[in-house]
Amino acid sequence: MAVEDLVPGTLDLLILQTLSLGPQHGLGISRRIERITGGTFRVMPGSLFPALHRMQEQGWLAAEWGESETNRKAKYYRLTKSGHRRLGLEKVRWDKVALAIRNALEAR
Repeated sequence: MAVEDLVPGTLDLLILQTLSLGPQHGLGISRRIERITGGTFRVMPGSLFPALHRMQEQGWLAAEWGESETNRKAKYYRLTKSGHRRLGLEKVRWDKVALAIRNALEAR
């Protein structure tokens, strides 16, 4: 399932949560999201990199160049203090959305 097909903000939430586990480069973020969602979500580069750039511009992420595990140059992203705060807000927002949908589906 593509993350883009979900509620707006879902990709941000998944990226923030993924980076809360530690810094990672783009491909690593995509792989980690797929792993932590049990393979349910795949984030394609065309969605991931614009989101990372936007989140960096908003001050939620910082980035620096380093070497990947395959000795290639890669940009590594990490959460900033602002990013940690945003993750907390996004989790609260997601809990409200999930509860509202659950209530709607169980309505009689």
